[in-house]
Amino acid sequence: MKLSALILAAALAGCATRSLPATQRLEGEALDARIEALMAREQVVGMAVAVVERGEITHVGAYGYRNRENALPLETDTIMYGASVTKAAFAYMLMQLVDEGRLDLDRSIADYLPRPLPEYEDYTDLAGDERWRQLTPRILLSHTSGFANMRWLDDDQRLRFHFTPGAHYAYSNEGIWVLQLMLEQGLGLDVGAEMQTRVFDRLGMTRTSMQWRDDFAGNLADGYAMDGTFEPHDRRDNVAAAGSMDTTIEDQARMWRGMFAGEWLSPAARVEWASAQFPIRTAQKFPTIQFYNTTDPRGEATNLSASLVGETWEGPNGRYFSKGGHNDWTGNLVICEEAGQRCLVMLGNSVRAEIIFPEIAALVLGETGFPSWWIYPELHGQE
Repeated sequence: MKLSALILAAALAGCATRSLPATQRLEGEALDARIEALMAREQVVGMAVAVVERGEITHVGAYGYRNRENALPLETDTIMYGASVTKAAFAYMLMQLVDEGRLDLDRSIADYLPRPLPEYEDYTDLAGDERWRQLTPRILLSHTSGFANMRWLDDDQRLRFHFTPGAHYAYSNEGIWVLQLMLEQGLGLDVGAEMQTRVFDRLGMTRTSMQWRDDFAGNLADGYAMDGTFEPHDRRDNVAAAGSMDTTIEDQARMWRGMFAGEWLSPAARVEWASAQFPIRTAQKFPTIQFYNTTDPRGEATNLSASLVGETWEGPNGRYFSKGGHNDWTGNLVICEEAGQRCLVMLGNSVRAEIIFPEIAALVLGETGFPSWWIYPELHGQE
C-alpha cells in the first residue's frame, strides 16, 4: 500500500485529534457526522463502524456507497469482506477446541497429521527440511512460523523457512493455512462448518459465512482501490481460515461483543486468546520477510507483541489488542481496550478508509497508543 504525498499530508494533519480526552469522545449522530466528513476529505467510497462497550453494542453505522457507480448505499447489513479479521475468529474457534482437550497449543503438528507435512501436495517444497516438526498451533497463530506471508511473494514462489520456527515474528497467511490443514487432516474437522456452528451461529451472526451464500448477492459491497479503481465482490467458494469470511458490520458488532466477553470459552482460554505471545520488535509489519530481522525501540517501549488475536500492546489505559484486514480494495481494523471493555470495529470496502482509521479511533476510544507507525508506516513517512 502506497500513499501519495497529498494523502500523507492530509492524514498527518488529522493527528491532532488523537489526544481527545474521554469526556469529549464522540458518539451517535456527532460521530456519524465526523466520520462522513473524514470520508469526504479522503475520498473514501464506503465504510462501516461499530462500537461495543461493557458488553453492549452502543453504535452501528454504515456510510457512503457499496457501489458508487450505481449510487447504491452501504448499509449495516451489507455483505463486506472480513479479510484477515477472519483470523481472530478462527483463533477463537481454536480456543474452544483447546478447552475441550482436542487441541494443545504447544504440541507439534506432526502429532496431529496422519502423514508428514511435506507429503501433502501443497507442501512438497519442505521435503528434507525437518523444521516443519517444530511447528505448533501457538507458533502458527502467533506468526512465528518462519514462512513468508504467501509463498508467491518470494522470487521463486516456493515455500521455505526463512528462519527457524519460533525465532522471529513475520506475519504469515501460509502458517494459518498449515493450521487449517492440520485441523482438517489431523482432527477430521470441516473448518467452515466449525466456524459456522462454534462462532457465527453461537453469536447470532445470521449474515456471515466462510464461503459464498446465494442470499448474499442482493446486498454486496464492491471494492475500491487506493486510486478509486473498482473491484467487484467475488464469490469465495473455498474456505480459507486466513481470510475468506464474508460478513456485515452488524454481525461484526455481535462477534466482537461475544468474543470480548469470552462467551463459549473458559476464562483461562479467553485470557490466552488475547494475551501477548511473542514480542514484536520489527520496524514495520509488511513486507514480512524483508523486515523480520529489523528493530524499532517503539515496539519494546509499548510491549508490542503478537497475540492469538492479532497484536497487543500497553497503551495509556492499560492493555489493548487489535486485528486488521487488508487487500488492495479492503481495509478493516478492530481495536479493543481491556480496561474500558470497549471495542471499535471498522470495515472499509475502500482501502482509503485506512487513512482515517487512526482519527476515528481517537474520536471513539481517545488516545490508545495504537501502533500505526508499524501497521500503517506510510502515515508516518516510512516506506
